[in-house]
Amino acid sequence: MAESDADRPAIDALLPDAMARKAEAAGVAKAQRDPVRLFALAVLAGAFIAFGALFSTIVGAGAGELPYGVGRLLVGLVFALGLILVVVGGAELFTGDVLMVMAWASRRLRLPAMLRAWAIIYVGNFIGACGTAVLVFLSGQYRFGGGAVGAAALALAGAKLRLPFWDALMLGVLCNVLVCLAVWASLSARSVTDKVAILILPVAAFVAAGFEHSIANMYVIPLGLMIDAAAPDAFWAALGRVSEGLGVAALLDFARNLVAVTIGNMIGGGVLVAAVYWFIYLRDVPPPQR
Repeated sequence: MAESDADRPAIDALLPDAMARKAEAAGVAKAQRDPVRLFALAVLAGAFIAFGALFSTIVGAGAGELPYGVGRLLVGLVFALGLILVVVGGAELFTGDVLMVMAWASRRLRLPAMLRAWAIIYVGNFIGACGTAVLVFLSGQYRFGGGAVGAAALALAGAKLRLPFWDALMLGVLCNVLVCLAVWASLSARSVTDKVAILILPVAAFVAAGFEHSIANMYVIPLGLMIDAAAPDAFWAALGRVSEGLGVAALLDFARNLVAVTIGNMIGGGVLVAAVYWFIYLRDVPPPQR
């Protein structure tokens, strides 16, 4: 018997109006998910982003011999591993989940439910990313390459800690515009291959440009602080330098960075991506009957 058109699997990418409805439905589903499961998925997402940051730190340790733009491109391309694992593996990432604003704007999701989901996801991401930093430090992996990997991690963490509040906020805005555009575009995908292909370049762009991602910073900065505080003498001897002794002041700088970058990420993803696409595709859709 001949197969009808209705029976054939769809292979064309979803169009933006269908993507908007899909994003809206996903936001409702995330907010209604069991809190324990939501938290566990958020811990996984924090670890996945940390793996992407780990990969990019290794590549960055040798990228100094390349022209600046080429080195930054390579670092960004490998960092995409993190978001690929999140999207394909189904984990919950705070920076991508600010797209839940679309469901809230459509009145399908109440504000307290959205904020509750964000809080659970953010805390889970923090534990996953920081926990991964602890494991990486305990493994001694930062000593690889004659200490070059650890030196790259220290330089990256130090640069983030020194960012002025306003700069960190604006770099966070720009970062999450690209991250949420990557997640948004992945909603059009019909296959894993489609998703991976869609995610790579926006992520590579934000990393190459030096934009700030709050969850990545939950791995990068703690790892740098641990190396600075507790790396053995042999590590510093290999580098021909001594610890900067960052101490408590660095913890305050870490908190300041997270606040600024998180606010920026929320503005970039929630306002400049989610709200814009809601206005274009969903504002004329009647709200659900209560």
